[in-house]
Amino acid sequence: MKIAIAQLNPTVGDLTLNAQRILDAAEKAVEAGCHLLLTTELSLTGYPPRDLLIRPSFIEATEKKLQQLAIDLPPKIAVLVGTIQQNLDYQTKGGNPIFNSAALLEKGEIKQYFKKRLLPTYDVFDEDRYFEPGLESDFFYLEENLKIGVTICEDLWNDELFWGKRNYPCNPFQDLANLDVDLVVNLSASPYQVGKQKFRQSLISHTAKRYNLPILYANQVGGNDDLIFDGCSFAFNKNGDKILSLKPFETDFAVIEFDTQTQDLVANFSQNQDINLIENEDQEIWSALVLGVKDYVHKCGFSKVVLGLSGGIDSSLVAAIATEALGAENVLGVLMPSPYSSDHSIQDALELANHLGIQTQTLPIGDLMQTFDQTLEPMFTGTSFGLAEENLQSRIRGTLLMAVSNKFGHLLLTTGNKSEMAVGYCTLYGDMNGGLAVIADVPKTRVYSLCSWLNQYYGKEIIPHHVLVKPPSAELKPGQVDQDSLPPYEILDDILYRLVEKHQSLTEIVEAGQVETVVKKVIRLVMIAEFKRRQAAPGLKISDRAFGTGWRMPIAKALNW
Repeated sequence: MKIAIAQLNPTVGDLTLNAQRILDAAEKAVEAGCHLLLTTELSLTGYPPRDLLIRPSFIEATEKKLQQLAIDLPPKIAVLVGTIQQNLDYQTKGGNPIFNSAALLEKGEIKQYFKKRLLPTYDVFDEDRYFEPGLESDFFYLEENLKIGVTICEDLWNDELFWGKRNYPCNPFQDLANLDVDLVVNLSASPYQVGKQKFRQSLISHTAKRYNLPILYANQVGGNDDLIFDGCSFAFNKNGDKILSLKPFETDFAVIEFDTQTQDLVANFSQNQDINLIENEDQEIWSALVLGVKDYVHKCGFSKVVLGLSGGIDSSLVAAIATEALGAENVLGVLMPSPYSSDHSIQDALELANHLGIQTQTLPIGDLMQTFDQTLEPMFTGTSFGLAEENLQSRIRGTLLMAVSNKFGHLLLTTGNKSEMAVGYCTLYGDMNGGLAVIADVPKTRVYSLCSWLNQYYGKEIIPHHVLVKPPSAELKPGQVDQDSLPPYEILDDILYRLVEKHQSLTEIVEAGQVETVVKKVIRLVMIAEFKRRQAAPGLKISDRAFGTGWRMPIAKALNW
């Protein structure tokens, strides 16, 4: 019995487009002789729909589209569609008005719903805000002899033997095993972070082997706002062996067979199904960021982007990512030299643009700086040159870039990295201007690693060698380098990793080998920069803990603990 997986890239809220992609996959599955098509979590609405879910008109439109999709689908195949379902007990019993569900569509009808039971509320997830949890695990029969249990994303993530504890009171997979199902399918929208693909497969392999049950897992792919979904759907047989892999960071479609004699999934070696995960972390991150930029730009209705090219390593990496995502013809780099800009920075920026094949425009800001100085002179007389004057350069550049963006309809990409965002080494209404912060979750040391990998991967110099070896500098005053204000990035990034992602205390970080005075300084910088991060452009998430929707730190707070 053949089953197809459609690894889809939905656009949040575009019910018509998403339904059409499900329909296209179903027709393809019928051609392949499949009996069932498995799609991803909330494949009809896109994930995460966030506060669209509190709009009654959106809920109503989703229900109508689901009913129409059931009619439009080929009658020869059953399809599991991720969707929302109204909670009929909401008015009398309270709770939330909708469920996160999978709908079984077959022969023109909605045959059955399966409700998500475990609703995550950690990090970027806020499902308790919208959904009512299902109370029971359920199954359906395919062709009257194959008993299939249905789970949705988090329902697979509560195996106490794997975690060493229960994260939720119930284990939906255990409940399905108790119902003697033959196969478990999972509709998922599991966001990407570095290394998560391997971890996810390790969990599912353990679960399949523990319960002696095969598992089919369909994961969403694509970028939606700050989140990137890597796809990497797969199948494990009941021995815990992976026998099917779908592509990372791409839409994909695959067919697998369930052998009713052995009661197990079997590999079909006539297809190229065993696609290996990306082993190199830099390549994995690169692929994620390229996908994130491509989908953010296109799903927001843009076709071209603009960014400031300083000749530094951050803007060089962002330009390279944008070029890979959108094509060189859709990327504009703007050079804005000041009297403090070094000749090599201008040369490095032009060399990078030449390597990438992107267009450039040069807008010197020296005269604008003088005009600002003259205007502010009555107020600034008798004071020393400092941050106010330095930041003016950044704000002049930010204003020019916004003007270009407004005039030509290009999306402005910001180029700040995670290390800078963490400690506030960035200027509000200046270099923070923009619609998407491409590398806001990429530490500075990883920026260097990515650039070195990129040159090695392509076997030629994409990022100019001088960019990789020169000391990083904002060039806002003569001879300035980042380490005038910050610890060396190797030290800073280690402290930030422990503080932000591992939630370690001052004592723990010092015990790990860092100097206490430096750690205290970094902690203070992180805490007082929260007001900047709150006003920043959305940044693509690649780590376990990003400064985005999952970061909910107060701005006004005490630092005496």
